[in-house]
Amino acid sequence: MQFPKIWLLRHGQTEWNAEHRIQGQLESPLTPLGIEHARRQAGLIAPVLARKPACFASPLGRAQQTADIALRGAPFVTDPRLAEAYAGVFQGLTLQDVAQRFPQIHGANPRNLDLFCEAPGGEGYASFHGRILDFMQALTGPTVVVAHGLLGQVMRGIICGLPRDRMAALPNGQGCVYVLENGAETVLE
Repeated sequence: MQFPKIWLLRHGQTEWNAEHRIQGQLESPLTPLGIEHARRQAGLIAPVLARKPACFASPLGRAQQTADIALRGAPFVTDPRLAEAYAGVFQGLTLQDVAQRFPQIHGANPRNLDLFCEAPGGEGYASFHGRILDFMQALTGPTVVVAHGLLGQVMRGIICGLPRDRMAALPNGQGCVYVLENGAETVLE
């Protein structure tokens, strides 16, 4: 399946990222380093924004804060399909908490994408993948997306034709821009 060109920005580091605490769809503000990540993205994405692509962002605060900085006032549409995976009872816990309280789930899912999607009461992988694909299929032209790490792994994996295990192994850089086009990704840093 072909999709329009996508420039994907993961939000900058948050207080909970720094604590290795699972955010899911809960809120945590950007750290000073996270603000610097968004400023770095602003420099990388500026030439793209001059072409006036469609811009979308997750409704979650960390992505909105990143979009405000990185897009430098360019208008963007908030789309609920771009929210991070809902991680059920894991939201608000540290990865260490999950390892202690849910040792079997933690042990069987060493990568965050799999772990978050196996959370009791969570969204699950099929639903998460489905809403991301639905968003991507609705795109009509080159698009800038400001969203989240796990969402980005799935979106990048869809573009690159990767199976779930390879999606889960993708790096989750902050302060960079992933350029997704013609079945491949490149990274602007």
